Amino acid sequence: MRRKLVAGNWKMNGSLAANASLLAGIKSGLGTSNCDVAVCAPAPYFAQCQAELTGSAISLGAQDLSMHESGAYTGEVSAAMLLDFGCRYVIIGHSERRAYHGETNDVVAKKTVRALKSGLIPIVCVGETLAQREAGQTDRVVGEQIDAVLGSVNAGDLVSMVIAYEPVWAIGTGKTATPQMAQDVHAVLRSKLAAKDVAGASKVQILYGGSMKPDNAKELLMMPDIDGGLIGGAALKAADFLSIIHAA
Repeated sequence: MRRKLVAGNWKMNGSLAANASLLAGIKSGLGTSNCDVAVCAPAPYFAQCQAELTGSAISLGAQDLSMHESGAYTGEVSAAMLLDFGCRYVIIGHSERRAYHGETNDVVAKKTVRALKSGLIPIVCVGETLAQREAGQTDRVVGEQIDAVLGSVNAGDLVSMVIAYEPVWAIGTGKTATPQMAQDVHAVLRSKLAAKDVAGASKVQILYGGSMKPDNAKELLMMPDIDGGLIGGAALKAADFLSIIHAA
């Protein structure tokens, strides 16, 4: 039985005061949870979050990392830097990175390899646009995205990875894939993983990342191949984030 994982992606939001309040609220309401919990904060707040989360059941994650180990890459953040602040997870290939920063499938694959080699758990994001879904290209698009990553890692690496399906058309729009629509894509991803390694595929957490909220989390999380959520807006409100965690 795979454990659920609920990971909050704060994106470019937060302040020292807001972060302290949010994390205090999450910690106080968490209780005994049967699922894994993480918050992926902006890099400037790693030190604060590390201090706030020490001793808690909540893991710290980053929103991106460089494919390079170190060097003359102004503005980039290395895996070693993330580890210095106790990061356990790192989001890779989020649709906003792909759209706004031109990250290709090849770049995403290289970043995934860098994370794995460094001991970080990559949360590898895949997903289609509305135009691609309406054109019936969902399986092809997400298939190509995940294949690029799977072609760059070893079979044994699967158990150290997390996959997140995030339909681009459902992020920040208020639209959400129905539980069955999401499950169908998760099943495709699971089959892709199984083609790489059957045993490993059964252990990989595949998260849904398309506007999961307190009012739809339970239905989504009941699907057999949905193992948690990569949460955006709802992760910025302690009560909403906790509601999703409790649903998991």
